[in-house]
Amino acid sequence: MIDETPIVRFPLSSHENNPVIELPKRITVLEAVYFKQAVTQLVESDVSHQQIILNFSQTRFIDSSGIGALVASLKSAQTKNIKLILDSVQPPVMATLSMTGLVDILNIKSSAEWSSKESPETHPSVCSFTKRGIDIIGAIVGLIITGIILIPIAITIKLSSPGSIFFSQTRCGWMGRKFQMWKFRSMYANAEAMKKEVKNQASGAFFKNDNDPRITKVGHFLRRTSLDELPQFWNVLRGDMSLVGTRPPTEEEVNCYQIPEWKRLDVKPGMTGEWQVNGRSQVRNFEDVIKLDLKYQHDWSLSYDLKLILKTILIVFNKNSGAV
Repeated sequence: MIDETPIVRFPLSSHENNPVIELPKRITVLEAVYFKQAVTQLVESDVSHQQIILNFSQTRFIDSSGIGALVASLKSAQTKNIKLILDSVQPPVMATLSMTGLVDILNIKSSAEWSSKESPETHPSVCSFTKRGIDIIGAIVGLIITGIILIPIAITIKLSSPGSIFFSQTRCGWMGRKFQMWKFRSMYANAEAMKKEVKNQASGAFFKNDNDPRITKVGHFLRRTSLDELPQFWNVLRGDMSLVGTRPPTEEEVNCYQIPEWKRLDVKPGMTGEWQVNGRSQVRNFEDVIKLDLKYQHDWSLSYDLKLILKTILIVFNKNSGAV
C-alpha cells in the first residue's frame, strides 16, 4: 500500500538527555507509519531512555492512523518501562484525543488552552448534523419495531438455550474509541470460550466460519434475517454507531491492525454499509473489507447513505446475507 511512497523522516532533538521527536503539521497514514517506526527504533536502541517526548507543537490534525500509531507506540514504550510524553499538544489534536478517550491513557505534559466543546477536524460524515438527525430518527423507529417483536424473540432465544436474551461485546468505533455493542444472543452462552476451538475461514484481522457450531438453531434464523442486530439501534441512538458506516471491529481485530488499516476507523461504524450490502458472508479477505470501507469513506454523501439503506432493506432477508 505504501511501498512506492517517499520516506518521511522526523527531526530528532534532545531534552535533558531524553529524545524528542518533532511531529509534522498533519499525521495521516504515511506519517503515522514512519512515526511508529521512529518510536520503535528509539525503544529498541541500545541507549536506555526514561522518556520519549513527542513534540506536537506544530501538529494541527491527526486521523485514525495517527491514533493507531500513538497506541502502538505507547504499548511499545511500556514494554521497556519508557514513558511516552506528549508535549505542546494543540487544541485540534486535544479535541480528538479527548473524544477518543485517550486523554485518560496518554501522558500529556502540556497543551494550549482548549475547550471540551471544540470539535476535531474529521471525516465529514462524523460531523454532519443531518446524518446524525437521520440516525436519531431511524434509531427511534428501529427501537419501536424492536420493542414490538421483543417478546417473541426473547421467548425463542430462551427456549433454544439457557443464557441472556442479549449479547454485548466491546467493539471499536470512530478513532478506535471503545463501546459496548448490543445484539440479540444468537450463540450459546459460552461461545467466547469456544472460539479458539473453531477454525477461522477468513484471512486477516477478522473471524468467520460458515458452520460455526456456537450458533444456536434460533441464532441461525436471527442472523439470516438480521433480527439479531436490532438492539444496535440503541448504539445508534447513543451515537456509538451510525445507521450507515463501516464494519465495527472487535478489540482483538484492532490489536492486529497495521497502521494503514486504522484508516478504516476514520468514520463511525454502521449497522449497514458497503461490506454488508456486498455479500458479507462471501467476503473472506480482510483486505477486501478495507477496500469496501475506504470506498464508503471516499464516496460518502447523504444520498449515498440513503442508497445503502435501501439496498439493505432489499437484501435483509436474503438467505446468503450472513452476519457481522
